[in-house]
Amino acid sequence: MLISISEATMRASTTVAVNDAVYYTLSDEMRYEDLVTITRDSEGEIVAVAANPLKINKIARDTASISQSNLKNLSLNGIPIPLGALTGIEAFAGLGPSIHFRIIPVSSVSCRFSSTFESVGINQTKHSIYLNVVADISIVMPSRTENFAVMTDILIGESVIVGTVPDAYLQSDIFGNKPTLSP
Repeated sequence: MLISISEATMRASTTVAVNDAVYYTLSDEMRYEDLVTITRDSEGEIVAVAANPLKINKIARDTASISQSNLKNLSLNGIPIPLGALTGIEAFAGLGPSIHFRIIPVSSVSCRFSSTFESVGINQTKHSIYLNVVADISIVMPSRTENFAVMTDILIGESVIVGTVPDAYLQSDIFGNKPTLSP
């Protein structure tokens, strides 16, 4: 029971620590254009979408560092466990005064970015940028050690990129028949 409560508490604390770090790291002034540059040719056609590696790496580094610090601070008080949980009877699990158990959480937080391109129309593409945060947690107790990971994907930026409207659009039906020309 102690391990289950400790893991659930640390999962919740990890989510709070990561979300606080992301909130602190990302400023209100950050825009999609700060993360990505869209290059167009002389006719306005998109020729490249380039990431800003300095900005992206700084966000990932700061988020991981602040998350790690937040996790360390959250675990200093121990984990409160109701006295009824120690009886082993599920009906009493939430009853009684809380006892603070001191556990040793060992954590490492890593961040990486991912992006997706999704068609949202004939000439439109949605570009989404995510910060993928993985916190590997080990709870060290006198009786045993429990390991788990908490993964969080946070949408950092999103934009719909509009291209030119094609002269013709080919479409096929659900039965796989040959494409037809649509006006």
